[in-house]
Amino acid sequence: MTSMADWPVVLAPVDPDAADRLFFTDHEWETIEAATARIIPTDHDPGAREAHVVRFIDRFLSGIDHVYAAADGSGFLRMSGKPADAWRARIAEMQGTYRRGVRELDAIARQSFGPDFVSLSDDQQDVVLERISGAPKPAPVVRDADGASPTIQVYAFDDGLSFFDALVAHTRQGFYGDPVYGGNRGRVGWAVIGFPGPESLKDTMDGTYSVRDYYLRDYDWAELIPQLRQTGGAGT
Repeated sequence: MTSMADWPVVLAPVDPDAADRLFFTDHEWETIEAATARIIPTDHDPGAREAHVVRFIDRFLSGIDHVYAAADGSGFLRMSGKPADAWRARIAEMQGTYRRGVRELDAIARQSFGPDFVSLSDDQQDVVLERISGAPKPAPVVRDADGASPTIQVYAFDDGLSFFDALVAHTRQGFYGDPVYGGNRGRVGWAVIGFPGPESLKDTMDGTYSVRDYYLRDYDWAELIPQLRQTGGAGT
């Protein structure tokens, strides 16, 4: 088996203005876009709709062509053989999860309010999402007084997730991930959290992008590690 470094580069980075559907039908696209917009809503900051998270999810679910971006950001790597077969099986399962999820969103929406999910008000959509998730709507994420934000879990794997959990995971990935995958349009997700990300993946390879300016320099280990403050040790 060859290493990923030997895989050929095919396609190009996802066009940030592309509106074509590779997996979703028009109705599924509009439904998922509306649902992601309730998970990361637009307020004083851009939300999932502005980040075009639905395009990221559509490309992710479309097959094996938009899985691994080339390290230099020039396009996507072509999978073949067993890795491709395994990914097709994995994506086929997730495709089914999404298609069933959209049908369930609409069924709950019609039973509760009459129209399909996409035609409901924001508050009504929240009620439907509460019912499909089995949990109340969470409170908005806010920064602490010192500017810190709560940690947001981003799933590394989505195998076996329910529709709602997969939708939340993919919404976060599409909002905060590298724009090469089709979401985080204009790097709005990074701007919201103050992350000075690279202009492209290529910048991470040739040294153009660096986080050196964000390293802690003059510090005392005892101030950083509570256990050292308790024991009075200075650390090394």
